[in-house]
Amino acid sequence: MKLLVPITTVVSTFAMPTMSVSVFSRYSGGHACGRAWAANELSRSQLGEWAIQHFYYIDPIPQQFALLYSRLPDLDARQHLLENLLGEEMPGRPGKRHPDLLRKFARACGVGDDDIYRAEEKGLILPTTRAMRAWIWELASQRTMAEAFSGIMVALEGQLPTLYPMLVDAMHKMGFDDQQLEFFHVHIENDPGHEASGLSIATRYANTPELQRRAIAAVRASAQMRYSMLSGMQAAFGLRQAA
Repeated sequence: MKLLVPITTVVSTFAMPTMSVSVFSRYSGGHACGRAWAANELSRSQLGEWAIQHFYYIDPIPQQFALLYSRLPDLDARQHLLENLLGEEMPGRPGKRHPDLLRKFARACGVGDDDIYRAEEKGLILPTTRAMRAWIWELASQRTMAEAFSGIMVALEGQLPTLYPMLVDAMHKMGFDDQQLEFFHVHIENDPGHEASGLSIATRYANTPELQRRAIAAVRASAQMRYSMLSGMQAAFGLRQAA
């Protein structure tokens, strides 16, 4: 399995043909957790545990995007990112923000809003999940534009349109309906465009050999961080259905 935009495309875009394709060994769909999910081997309870962790990771994404927006020097890139930000926040459409859709999925797994909102004070957040969220803050606030757009839009959003359809198929077999799975559907539908514009912007800013190397390193790091977050959940919650 591979990302929507393979690392070879990123490499050729940055004119660095010697870059190793080993980055994709950290594709989330290749993780044991992702494979078990796609094979319908996870319980609703385990999916609920995933939802708690994932909510903690994605809840500040609008603020992270807003911070990145404030650092962008050119209008075209700001307009692309603003479109993405509005897609996250969904003004004028109550209940359609991405965190709201994830809470709806969590409720279908038996997880209440109290566990979602108070996960940190209850000690439910894993160190690997904290690290994933902190990495996005670092990309948005401190790294170069080439690294930020490569690490967020290409490496992370670029995985979801190829990964989520397999998970949706498995969850349909578990009895979830499309309303409960709306969080996954919006990413399948919208993220290809976000990834493509992110790659275009990353290419624009990765205009020296050093920045190109750093951009590709950010792709690798983001893939590793997400893979590590899944490993943390695998260790904490297990993979197989309870007997």
